[in-house]
Amino acid sequence: MAGYDPQDYPSVALTVDLVVFAVVNKVLHVALVERGAQPFLGSWALPGGFVGTAEDALSAAHRELVEETGLDLGTHRVFVEQLATFSEPQRDPRMRVVSVAHLVLLAGDGARLVELRAGTDASDAQWLPVHELDRTSLAFDHAEILAAGLERLAGKMEYTTIAAELVPEEFTLSALRDIYTAVWQSELPAGNFTRKMRASLTPTGRKVQAVGAPASLFTVASEWISPPWSRPRAGV
Repeated sequence: MAGYDPQDYPSVALTVDLVVFAVVNKVLHVALVERGAQPFLGSWALPGGFVGTAEDALSAAHRELVEETGLDLGTHRVFVEQLATFSEPQRDPRMRVVSVAHLVLLAGDGARLVELRAGTDASDAQWLPVHELDRTSLAFDHAEILAAGLERLAGKMEYTTIAAELVPEEFTLSALRDIYTAVWQSELPAGNFTRKMRASLTPTGRKVQAVGAPASLFTVASEWISPPWSRPRAGV
């Protein structure tokens, strides 16, 4: 373009970072990769990477999720939404880097976690319990990004059925309540939980064997919970 020289402007790189959550045995886990190169060699970090010149941030998020963790998006049900932009000038020691963070929720059966496979630029990839994690040891500003992802999830669980993104498409009320226990760090009374959630769910008419007696299966009927929950604040 005539009269325009890109070198007249500061060079800024764009990345995506992914806060990937899953729940097993009522414990919220986050997917982390061990960095195999500088900066922060050997430190745990959120999966992510640079946005390509021919892709948008969401496309890059899906690509990096596969490349950094080995998750097969054709096999596993995954929810992805944009979280926030992180642009503190010194957040990356290499150069000016702006990150568009994404919240990623991986549906599971609550009994076992999907195995992760580290990408070529990582030494390892693991699920680690969120509430037991030393967040100060994370690379870059990933402690701040993780905190933002946790708050987004915990907050939206008050007034939406986003928790159902962490269970199979058909689920028991007990399995859904386990998600609330894992994220909010507070066990909600079963009776109150059932009364609160029934209006947002649809019974499938099918049942699954559970401890004591068969349990009914449900699907999500509405995105919204009304009236909303009042979240216990102490554990988040």
